[in-house]
Amino acid sequence: MTRRNMLKATAAGLALPALGRSAFAADPVKIGFIYLGPPGDWGWTWAHDKGRKAMADALNGQVVANYVENVKEDASAIPILKDLAQQGNKLIFTTSYGYMDQTIEVAKQFPDVKFEHCTGYKHADNVGTYNSRFHQGRSVEGTIAGHMSKTGTIGYLGSYKVPEVVLGVNAFTLAAQAVNPKITTKLVMIDSWFDPAKEAAAVQTLANLGCDVVAQHTDSPAGLQVCEQRKVWCFGQGADMTRFAPKTQLTAIEDIWGPYYISRAKALLDGSWKPDDVWWGMKEGTVVISPYNKVMPADVAAAADKIIAGWKDGSYDVFTGPIADQSGAEKVAKGQRMEDKDLAVIDWYVKGVQS
Repeated sequence: MTRRNMLKATAAGLALPALGRSAFAADPVKIGFIYLGPPGDWGWTWAHDKGRKAMADALNGQVVANYVENVKEDASAIPILKDLAQQGNKLIFTTSYGYMDQTIEVAKQFPDVKFEHCTGYKHADNVGTYNSRFHQGRSVEGTIAGHMSKTGTIGYLGSYKVPEVVLGVNAFTLAAQAVNPKITTKLVMIDSWFDPAKEAAAVQTLANLGCDVVAQHTDSPAGLQVCEQRKVWCFGQGADMTRFAPKTQLTAIEDIWGPYYISRAKALLDGSWKPDDVWWGMKEGTVVISPYNKVMPADVAAAADKIIAGWKDGSYDVFTGPIADQSGAEKVAKGQRMEDKDLAVIDWYVKGVQS
């Protein structure tokens, strides 16, 4: 080989990495999550973690999905978010309402990192929000409760008085009252999203108050286990909890986050990500109703199916007036539908809710 040919070969070899860079896989992009509870709660956090795994599987080799569990909704979340950002996570999902201010604060310090906050309403250039129309599922549960209740007294186990929970209580009650106008809803709040002991005690209270159907907006199956013991009809939250109440769970609202997480990760990868305010529901597949318990009469299942179909095709909306608050004052006129901007900040209960 001549010196001239050796130089040509060397030059060609040096050029190959630059010319063939696209042929080599880039390092996976890191995406982080913070969870309120453990993935094993079989409810809210379990559903988010299922979505995280779906994203990682769908984009295998392109993303690495990290998470931190049991993150409190207080200032202690800030250093955890900072740590995720400093570790190189380019997109961070904060999966509970109480992380709203912490997300905004950390996002200011890391303008090159994208953040998405679940169920919140505050935005920034690098902070978007996402939510699911859980109240659509509550109206299905309420319809079933209206048919199944013998006492006319139904119960609701809630966490905090935030719009997400208030919407659920109201949707559950309004749908039940559409079947039986005399129905009332006993409401017990425990000021926690995940506290199995408190959840179980609260459901005992609801059963003692004569509630023969109970819905919940807390994260563990502890309340359903009490319903199974007390022979009270109930509904799973965030996931199908049949295993914990095989005889008394009538159905459950399943939170399906995978399609959303996949879409946002893809947007990050292709450079199209921008802060958004997303509120999906049954039509988009983020709210899904679990299979009905076989003990449910066919006419009740048909009534529930009609509500689901109505949400999907737009012919039904549980927040259609007339609607009055607890005092009896009209809040929504006959024939009018509440707008999203009002639903997103609702802080009042409908007539028939006893809190």
